[in-house]
Amino acid sequence: MLSILDRYFLRELGQTVGATVIVLLVIMAGTSFAQVLEQVAKGSFPASVMFQVLGLRMIDSLSTMLPLAGFLGVLQSLGRMYRESEMHVLASSGMGMGGLLKPMSIVAVMMIAMVAAISMWGGPLASRTSDNLVAAANRSVIAAGLDAGRFTELPGKGGIILVDYLSRDGEKLGNTFLAAERQNRDGTYTMKMATGKNGHLFYNSDGSNRYIALFTGWQYEIPLGGDNWRRMQYTRNDSALSSIQSDDAEDPIHNLDMIDLMHNNTPDARAEFAWRTIVPMMTLALLMLALPLSRQTPREPRYGRMLIAALGFFLYNNLMLLCRGQLAKGHWHHPFPMWMLSFALFLLAAWAFRNQYAARKVRKKAIA
Repeated sequence: MLSILDRYFLRELGQTVGATVIVLLVIMAGTSFAQVLEQVAKGSFPASVMFQVLGLRMIDSLSTMLPLAGFLGVLQSLGRMYRESEMHVLASSGMGMGGLLKPMSIVAVMMIAMVAAISMWGGPLASRTSDNLVAAANRSVIAAGLDAGRFTELPGKGGIILVDYLSRDGEKLGNTFLAAERQNRDGTYTMKMATGKNGHLFYNSDGSNRYIALFTGWQYEIPLGGDNWRRMQYTRNDSALSSIQSDDAEDPIHNLDMIDLMHNNTPDARAEFAWRTIVPMMTLALLMLALPLSRQTPREPRYGRMLIAALGFFLYNNLMLLCRGQLAKGHWHHPFPMWMLSFALFLLAAWAFRNQYAARKVRKKAIA
């Protein structure tokens, strides 16, 4: 049974942590949106799936963002209580260390459960879904916004296409006009135009390149700046569309589920498995660290502790990323240093929090 004081702490902590999560989500959404727009411009995937990819990437990033949000939210909520002397009044009324640990334990269990679920299951699932969505979209010209009777620019500077009929799956075309600019080996450019009575879209086995097969038509090759035009009639003409540019940040290991990671003994897989399992412990250590850091006097600068906390988080997070890099490079074969670092931070924070409630020793006056 929760007391009135426990419910008050839970309400204050929940509101502040929730507000911090929303603020960080908005900041992270802006950064992710810029990256997605850059990849759309490069032709990595069509604009029609841009917002779906953005949402899935935001879900994947929650495993990194939630520990920071919980850390800053608890720090801000308890810091306000200290500045307004609420904690001092409660302490003078007999509330000891246990009165704060009970609601904090409930918050910690909820945060750790969410972080563990996202890092071990939700994040990889969202990443796999995003990659499958992009792959399926790139296999069809209909995802590029192609519409019958309208000129459409293909992704990745693949040219201009016009059709008078388009099937629902986007693979069968009616009368088709295709124009694309190609760079020759000598650095010159040639405009290639082709017409066909009908056609269809296909791609190679790995899905990395797309082609349009046009039937019964004419092809024109016009060197830009030259007068040696070529015209030929064909029965079938396969024209390559723009290659699907791979995303440099794509990590196939990150898309694996936990069972596959456990059976994969490569350094990258060991590093990914260690990171997914250590993130809940990182959340616990940060929430414990927020308790002693939140204590402040009414005259203390409002965001002074917040600055110290932010610097501490980035130092701790960078050290953990450094350990992960050593695992990924094969220099280390066990994530023991990552666990020791997190456990040491938790013990240090618990010791500092305990000393806040320890009775002060009475100083004895020296007898002259």
